[in-house]
Amino acid sequence: MSEHIKSAHLVWEGKGLAFRAIGGSGYQIRFDNPPGPGSASPMELVAFASAGCTASDVISILQKKQQQVVEFEVNVLGIRAAEHPQVFTEIDLEFVFTGHQIDPKAVERSIELSLTKYCSVNLMLEKAVKIKHRYRIIEVEAV
Repeated sequence: MSEHIKSAHLVWEGKGLAFRAIGGSGYQIRFDNPPGPGSASPMELVAFASAGCTASDVISILQKKQQQVVEFEVNVLGIRAAEHPQVFTEIDLEFVFTGHQIDPKAVERSIELSLTKYCSVNLMLEKAVKIKHRYRIIEVEAV
């Protein structure tokens, strides 16, 4: 299958609103409503995709810039409309970097490149929802 085509197959588990999704890669994930420890809601997966896509870009760019990042996380807050359809009206991404002498300009540029050029998920989402971002750098001793 072409790299430019992504596929998924969804199977109802036979009760309630529980489904098993299998991606073209073979990876499986469980949906349920309400979600719980063994499943996610579809909107949580949108938040996961937003964070995962941009995180991959950002850390890759910072590694190429030889930044000393020892820990990295992205916190996502998706604000949903009160009425149906309860779409995200805003997605707030917080990037948290821990490392030694991380250059804020390198961080800002890596986030900018991800959100404006590389992250297909957020580039698609921004057509329908406002995406905000901020970052924090936590300084630690040299690694």
